[in-house]
Amino acid sequence: MTTIDIETLRQPIQQHFERFEEAFRATLRSEITLINTIHRYILAQEGKKIRPILLLLSARLCGEPNHQSYVAASLVEILHTATLVHDDIVDESDIRRGQPSVRAIWKNQISVLLGDYLFSKSLRNMLSLRNFEALDMLAETSELLSSGELLQLEKSYRNTMDEEVYYQMIWAKTASLFATACKLGAITGGAEPALQQRLWAYGRNLGMAFQIKDDLFDCTGSKAVVGKPTGRDIKSNLITLPLLYTLQALPDDQSSRIREQLKKNLSDAELSEICALIEDKGGLRYTRAVLRDFSRKAREQLKDFPDSAVRESLATFVDFNEARTS
Repeated sequence: MTTIDIETLRQPIQQHFERFEEAFRATLRSEITLINTIHRYILAQEGKKIRPILLLLSARLCGEPNHQSYVAASLVEILHTATLVHDDIVDESDIRRGQPSVRAIWKNQISVLLGDYLFSKSLRNMLSLRNFEALDMLAETSELLSSGELLQLEKSYRNTMDEEVYYQMIWAKTASLFATACKLGAITGGAEPALQQRLWAYGRNLGMAFQIKDDLFDCTGSKAVVGKPTGRDIKSNLITLPLLYTLQALPDDQSSRIREQLKKNLSDAELSEICALIEDKGGLRYTRAVLRDFSRKAREQLKDFPDSAVRESLATFVDFNEARTS
């Protein structure tokens, strides 16, 4: 099977991606030396920049990416970067993309302020889009990103997470930014409303599948491959879909015992025992089936668009997510 890589997926919009990167670096630039130092460190980590690529592919599918597309792609990536900085503080994570996290190097105080700075930077630059619908979407998504994380913490700590709330949570904290990126691409590419909605739905379903794939990594990945500690969500008493399915499948007394166990600091042996139970009770199998269903729904949204290399890249993005190892 041919390996799918991010460079191949962005090939149809490579020249536009390079112009986005220029706009992104320019947007991050500051008069404060410390901010520039941290930004250079983040840029050097070379994340996949999946959301800007999806935005530019969506714009190209509907027309031609332009200055507004590059601005929108920069804003989406700034929002994503801000959430990563804050996530590492909340999770007390010292590793991000296989390298020391911002928190590990500059500690919590500076990391909190940097995340706040990035959110403020994105809000300020939203005005340059000069499009009320785009502004409304970005503002709503900024709120969803934070509320999704808070919902996860609340429901996990109170042991009240169920599958309906789980999907609401991953929509807010992950899929909303995918959907917004794709629709912003359609808007800046000049698409009619019906096609904008198609790409929004494509992004939503791909984003849901993306988070579910990450949930699988928490049980099945390795730190060296994934680039961040595995089992972190379970250790932090955050209920992922494989774990949620397993808890619901167990007898009430056993489920309650594990829920109480999750509130404490799990040893590596206890974590391994829970992960083995998740596999034994079908949690991984069920989660993979849900992943395939969201992937199917994402592909279906592209049927109204004519065949092209751009549409093929968007369709292959779904395969890329299913096959990715980090």
